[in-house]
Amino acid sequence: MPARAEIVVDLAAIRHNVRLLREVVGPGVAMMTVVKADGYGHGMVPVARAARDAGAEWLGVATVDEALALRAAGDTGRVLCWLTVPGEDYAAAAAADLDVTAYSTTELDEMVAAGVARVQLKVDTGLSRGGAARADWEDLFAHARGLELDGRARITGVWSHFAASDDPDHPANAAQEAAFAEALALAASAGLDPEVRHLANSAAAILRPGSRHDLVRCGIATYGLDPAPGVPHHLDLRPAMTVRADLALAKRIPAGAGVSYGHTWVAPQDTTVGVVPAGYGDGVPRAAGNRAEVWAGGARRAVRGRVCMDQLVIDLGDDTLRPGDDVVLFGPGTAGEPTAQEWAEALDTINYEIVTRVGGRLARRHVDGGTA
Repeated sequence: MPARAEIVVDLAAIRHNVRLLREVVGPGVAMMTVVKADGYGHGMVPVARAARDAGAEWLGVATVDEALALRAAGDTGRVLCWLTVPGEDYAAAAAADLDVTAYSTTELDEMVAAGVARVQLKVDTGLSRGGAARADWEDLFAHARGLELDGRARITGVWSHFAASDDPDHPANAAQEAAFAEALALAASAGLDPEVRHLANSAAAILRPGSRHDLVRCGIATYGLDPAPGVPHHLDLRPAMTVRADLALAKRIPAGAGVSYGHTWVAPQDTTVGVVPAGYGDGVPRAAGNRAEVWAGGARRAVRGRVCMDQLVIDLGDDTLRPGDDVVLFGPGTAGEPTAQEWAEALDTINYEIVTRVGGRLARRHVDGGTA
């Protein structure tokens, strides 16, 4: 059965972006491709394979479950996960030969007791989210070194995460770099010599060369989306995702007709509307009503009225479209269609949210070169 609505992912674009980012960071800096949240909505396993093909030495995920799924799919390379809770199945992580992140001595002990051999330590340098607080750094490093000396663990990394690298002028960036340098010095003083030290995400990897250290973690840029919209960087990133559907219905409505729930849009004159079989049940933001555009019949068409659970309505004006005609919600923008970034701006959000939330009943199809 053909898909009435689908996500089309171009794996050639993924490979292009990974290779491009590797060129930007230069030799001596390893690449971690972040594939959490099902590859930012692009499909974790196919994206991971494409990234490995393009030279990514590491894959990054949030949860142990995501890392185990990569192993089940045949990935044998280095994988780091960083979001765990008490009682996590660390034995499975150990058996899968994963690198797991600890934020505290308690967490570190739980991992090692379950047989995890490779642990990375995350320090909070100013995001005030995951990672050890400054007051706990010395104890964490000393405890970790003791475990190394006992032969119970190997500390393979020390790392942190930026709060505002998409805003190059934000004072938090320099403050976090200084804090991370302090953390690395303290780790060295404790006797730790990690394999990798890493701070830079996509935006920092591109815009802050001094933050690259041994490894960069590239997530959103891998998928061809700008990690710092509005900041010049001249990179030829290629969006990999296109969301498209077959038009379900086109019909004329008279002036004064209200469209969709609540009649938040009323036709000012006679017009043709089209019904697109995708809605908030498929991850299309409900807020797109009366704000976003799609591409259909060779032109941009406004979304009219509220987005429904299963469908949305677009304004076709006086043009004639037929059921089955192609509708692109967003894509690379090369044919004139809206991009995920444009949807993000229309909805006052970020491109990350646009691509990671789509799914639901949408089929996902991977292609290799070319988009829908």
